[in-house]
Amino acid sequence: MKRTHLPLNGLRVLDAAARHLSFTRAADELAVTPAAVGQQIRALEDLLGVVLFRRTPKGLELTAETEAGLAALRAGFLEFEEAVRAMQAGQSSSSLTIAAPRDITAKWLQPRLAGYAASQPDLKFALVAADETLDFTEANLDIALRLADGAGEHEGIKLGEAAFVTVEAAAGGPEHRIDWPGCPDSDGAATIRVADAGLAIEAAANGFGRACVPMLLAEADIAGGRVRQIGDALPSPLAYWLIAPLPQWRQKKVKALVDALTS
Repeated sequence: MKRTHLPLNGLRVLDAAARHLSFTRAADELAVTPAAVGQQIRALEDLLGVVLFRRTPKGLELTAETEAGLAALRAGFLEFEEAVRAMQAGQSSSSLTIAAPRDITAKWLQPRLAGYAASQPDLKFALVAADETLDFTEANLDIALRLADGAGEHEGIKLGEAAFVTVEAAAGGPEHRIDWPGCPDSDGAATIRVADAGLAIEAAANGFGRACVPMLLAEADIAGGRVRQIGDALPSPLAYWLIAPLPQWRQKKVKALVDALTS
């Protein structure tokens, strides 16, 4: 019989009924009715072509066919239980793999991870540079941080406000635009082009001009006096999101990390 055709529900009912030698007690264990147990047993007998129980004045008895397969059946269920425990072990593992762009990792994520790690001394982190072709399965990721207009096909939570701010050196500087891939259009000639918004903030701090960058990315540098904000924040469809497929999102270690990063 092919694995895809294994009557797992019926075998589970058979195991319970054989242990109790009672359809009623098996039904109580499985939270179904005795009639449902009887239907499952009859369907399994029809499929296997054997009689599984005999009714006697003293109650149910196992047939020789059932006794022949019962030990292997119970060993199989124990293996299933062990497989489930092995798969669930990742939820309590002491390692978290996080993908994020380099700039948000340096300016926002790492400082918060350091604080979280101080309260979780056994926890280890693997930080991976994110790209546009991020694959959670191939990269064995637990969670990712992306600049996007939503969580997309995954579960997710938005970090901070969806807004961009323009910053320049704390002491002021030229009004030239600092360009980076993905920056909003702005007036003025670009004096320098850099690889990401984090480097754009550094260029602004060093006096190259003004950079329009995500608010979340610039908050610490503005608060620390390395750069100053010019004008009001501009609403944007883009924000930083913590995202993960549903199975990863449900993991206890991921839930704890999300709570720590968003509290």
